[in-house]
Amino acid sequence: MKVPSNKISVIINYYQTLLEELFSKEESAQLIRDLIANFTSIKRNEISLYFDKRVSESQLLDIHFGVKDLLNNKPLQHIIGYAPCLDYEFIVNEDVLIPRPETEELVDIISKSINTKTLKILDIGTGSGCIAISLQKLTSANVTAIDISKDALKIAIQNAKNNDANIEFIELDILNKNSWHKLDNDFDIIVSNPPYVRNLEKELMSKNVIDFDPSLALFVEDNNPLIFYKAITQFAKLHLKDRGILWFEINEYLGQETKELIQKHFNTAEIIKDFRGKERFIRVRSWKF
Repeated sequence: MKVPSNKISVIINYYQTLLEELFSKEESAQLIRDLIANFTSIKRNEISLYFDKRVSESQLLDIHFGVKDLLNNKPLQHIIGYAPCLDYEFIVNEDVLIPRPETEELVDIISKSINTKTLKILDIGTGSGCIAISLQKLTSANVTAIDISKDALKIAIQNAKNNDANIEFIELDILNKNSWHKLDNDFDIIVSNPPYVRNLEKELMSKNVIDFDPSLALFVEDNNPLIFYKAITQFAKLHLKDRGILWFEINEYLGQETKELIQKHFNTAEIIKDFRGKERFIRVRSWKF
């Protein structure tokens, strides 16, 4: 280890320079401060007040290996073990997706559209549980969450406990129509952020996503990219109350195709752009044919 001192100001300068080999100057400054905050008792926004403070040898070693992991494309959230979503924190690892700003935006949109506490909500493909747990905390709704992955459900269950959220978790493959009877048929809201990235789009993605996020939760075959949207829309037609609402996070490149597929089963499907101006969400009102 070549860092000349265990003083925080020196640690920041030294490791920020190393991180700038892979990240921008702004990202590098943020990442090294995030690591220091995680491995010490100092709040991130107060680090500048402790530039002359010295960290212990064990803390310095943790910071050193954290930087090494970052330079090997490991996501910061996997290094520190958690990720924020709105006002909550979620355990994340290689079995679940890291909550993205777009998903956070979807939760915010849904929660602000709810004006009653008696709703029943279903989250399909819950992963870390960030959508289900955040909606339950924000709305006090009755929330059920499903996923095909046992490992993901273990993380989601722990996240629900950590955030004091009352969620019913069920292991279920939404593509298996024979399992649909296990779920109620009177949901007010169904929401899903299903796998939607085509294999051909991998070259557009960063290495830390491809190498560390679960492929099961990300990718679909190029020749059938809307497989989950088709199944979930068919499921929703049977399990969503009349005038209930189906929400999707979608592939920005397949917005119109996804909308047309949904409209085979529902009258109304509205594409909503995210904060970056990309076609990212679809809202479906269940006025059925």
